[in-house]
Amino acid sequence: MVNKSRLIETNYIVKHSKIHGTGIYAYSEIKKGTKIIEYVGEKISKKEGDRRSEARIKKYLNSKKTGSVYIFELNSRYDVDGSKKYNKARYINHSCNPNCEVDIISGKIWIIAIKNIKKNIELTYDYGYEFDKTDFEDHKCLCGSNNCIGYIIAKDDWPKLKRFLSKKN
Repeated sequence: MVNKSRLIETNYIVKHSKIHGTGIYAYSEIKKGTKIIEYVGEKISKKEGDRRSEARIKKYLNSKKTGSVYIFELNSRYDVDGSKKYNKARYINHSCNPNCEVDIISGKIWIIAIKNIKKNIELTYDYGYEFDKTDFEDHKCLCGSNNCIGYIIAKDDWPKLKRFLSKKN
């Protein structure tokens, strides 16, 4: 019998996260530059990706269930809907101090280590949400890193968020 809370893959394991819900952890040491896991799912048009995102956000906005969109931008024409259970990469959480990044290689979305990762460390990447002063508060960050900005905002947009918050106070 497979223990679904501890599904072991090649170099990662899926289990409960200290950050949020379910996470992906290094099963063994992962070297910087390693392609760890592909973000997979249904390839859909941008229009369909926007429609599904809006529907899922609306459905879960006032519920206790979060992390439910899973639409990933592939390129300017297509998105990938990674909501299927076979897509283990959907469990990788955001962090303000990530140990992975996303790279699109030959039309595939890969999660790649940007530093050496020790066994049992949770894999994270910056989700890269653009700062939008109308909805940034809907995306609270729970990463707990020393440099956490408090919201899931792309690092490049942190100065915009800080300016906005300083004017708001």
